[in-house]
Amino acid sequence: MSRIGRMPVPVPAGVNVTIDGNLVTVKGPKGTLSKEIKSEITVRQEGSEILVERQNDEKISRSLHGLSRTLVANMVEGVTNGFSKELEINGVGYRCAKQGKELNLTLGFSHPVIVNDTDDIKTEAPTPNKIIVTGIDKQKVGQFASEIRGIRPVEPYKGKGVKYAGEYVVRKEGKAGKGKK
Repeated sequence: MSRIGRMPVPVPAGVNVTIDGNLVTVKGPKGTLSKEIKSEITVRQEGSEILVERQNDEKISRSLHGLSRTLVANMVEGVTNGFSKELEINGVGYRCAKQGKELNLTLGFSHPVIVNDTDDIKTEAPTPNKIIVTGIDKQKVGQFASEIRGIRPVEPYKGKGVKYAGEYVVRKEGKAGKGKK
C-alpha cells in the first residue's frame, strides 16, 4: 500500500471540493483548480477530508495512487496558500525590472528579453537581481520559472546567468594554458 496515497488530504475551512466522477474541482480564496484523475483511482470526500483509493493492486494502479493523492493535495494547497519560486540573476550588467505585466530581462544579449505574465502566473522583481514567480498551480509555476531560467542558464565558468534560489552550480576551472619553457 502506498504510504503517501493512503494519507487523507485535509480540507481547510473556506475551501470547497466537488467530485464529479473522476473530475476533482477545488475552489478556494485564491481561485479554482480542476484535475481529471485516472479511472484506476477513486476519489471521495468524507467530512473535511479527501480520500484517494485505488481499485485494485495492479502495477498501474499502485503507481498512480500516490501521484493522484499528491495532485489533489497540491490543488488544495494552491487555492489556499499558492506556490512561488525564486530565481536569482548573477552577472555584471544582468538585471530585471517589472513594468506593468511585463518582466524586462537584461541578460547580456543585444536586446532586452520581455516575459509577459499570464492570467494565472504573476512575476515580481523586488530587487534588480531577484525574480519571484507566483501562482496557484504548482506545475505551471515550476514550468514558468524553468522557462525564465532557460533564457540564460548559469554557465559553469563564471557563474553568470539565471538560477533558482539556493541552487548549487558546480564551477569548472578555466583553461590551464601552456607552461613556461
